[in-house]
Amino acid sequence: MSNVRAHVIISGMVQGVYFRAETRDQALALGVTGWVKNKPDGIVEGLFEGEREDVEKLISWCRQGPPEAEVSDVTVSWESYRGEFPKFKITF
Repeated sequence: MSNVRAHVIISGMVQGVYFRAETRDQALALGVTGWVKNKPDGIVEGLFEGEREDVEKLISWCRQGPPEAEVSDVTVSWESYRGEFPKFKITF
């Protein structure tokens, strides 16, 4: 398995529906590190690192999100793995 890094932008009705908290919970369950945050323009942004399969599972989950979310788009930019995060957290 190879480690990867993905910069993810999630748009739609994704704020105020526990998207960040649920993303963190999913990431912790998968062993993915990085962060997730709300942006002023209403999107959710994340940076995920870990085994490719686990990161892809987290991205797949983001395409639907928690029950109250209405995801309209998920954009993924693959970057070089850096291994810079000790855990996954919500940032502000």
